[in-house]
Amino acid sequence: MVGKYKVITLCGSAKFKDEFLKVQSKLSLKGNIVLSIGVFISADEAEIWNNMDEKTLRETKEMLGDIHKRKIDMADEIFVINVNGYIGESTRSEIGYAKKNNKKVNYLEPIE
Repeated sequence: MVGKYKVITLCGSAKFKDEFLKVQSKLSLKGNIVLSIGVFISADEAEIWNNMDEKTLRETKEMLGDIHKRKIDMADEIFVINVNGYIGESTRSEIGYAKKNNKKVNYLEPIE
């Protein structure tokens, strides 16, 4: 908590940009501080990824993953954007990290 506001970090595949923005707005309007991913994988950001050599791309993705774990450290809980039940490898890692660090985990869609 920061003051009276709960801090929530959004986790999920960067391909779900529209859903991230909807959930971010919804949770913010409920009085939460929302931390999200910094870079989405979409057509308008393709130039970022396409202009990187393989080593730089790998290092950048590792750095962004580490930054996201630091956002989880700052949060009271995480909210998983699991559109159509999809949870990728990175998101599974983030969920495991959150649970290991006693963070509450909520999901957009129910888990089977």
